[in-house]
Amino acid sequence: MTDDLSDLLRVALSAANAGGQVLRRYWYDGVELRDKSAFGGKTYDLVSDADLESQAVIANLLSDAFPSHELMGEEDLVGDLDAEHLWVIDPLDGTNNFAHRIPHFAVSIAHYRSGIPVVGVVVNPMTGDIYSARLGQGATHNGQPIGVSQADSLSQSLVGCGFYYDRGEMMRRTLTAIEELFSHHIHGLRRMGTAALDLCAVASGQFGAFFEYKLSPWDFGAGQLIVTEAGGTVTDGAGKPLGLVPSSLVASNGRLHEALLDIVMRHHPGET
Repeated sequence: MTDDLSDLLRVALSAANAGGQVLRRYWYDGVELRDKSAFGGKTYDLVSDADLESQAVIANLLSDAFPSHELMGEEDLVGDLDAEHLWVIDPLDGTNNFAHRIPHFAVSIAHYRSGIPVVGVVVNPMTGDIYSARLGQGATHNGQPIGVSQADSLSQSLVGCGFYYDRGEMMRRTLTAIEELFSHHIHGLRRMGTAALDLCAVASGQFGAFFEYKLSPWDFGAGQLIVTEAGGTVTDGAGKPLGLVPSSLVASNGRLHEALLDIVMRHHPGET
């Protein structure tokens, strides 16, 4: 299985870098951002030709290498969730950062085998940072092994969080959870706007923990494997395993998980 995962990782890295090259080109040449309101989305939920072309390039490379594999991606790429082999793709995680010229965004690609993530790659094309993991083989940053923070309490940690596009009750619940976190004397809180890279920050020990009340599988597919292979823990907001559906998410170094879950669950907005 190790050799098989190596082949999957090699292709995933190639596809992520190819998608990243598309994003870099649009970053320097310029691109028109559009909102998704015409498709039932919000006016602050953005998409561009950069997202669409990046996904197309990635999908073509993956399909050429593995013609029988299913593909699921953020930009209307729907695969069979019950397939033995499923690629989960976010061609541009952090679109708002991209739109506002903040070079903190990523390409995220995960491979699921019978519903379990076995390979994950997250690439920031602007900094050249590459995070990757194979099931049972550990996690790396630019080829070097990484591990989660050794903090034993929230009071020793920097915590990351995210906000879903909802600006109503979910946002208010997130803010109350943040307020409670500060009562535990956390070192600080960071809202970076790119969940895939937030999860990598947990994996590399920069964040002790991270939470968000709603993420999609392409947001966390690769990142969750990178965290767990770095020694951390990832669950939904109720402490249950993540699936291939939108979900709340809590990621930590493991030692902080119960403490963060207690706060997240207390303010959870309900079914997300």
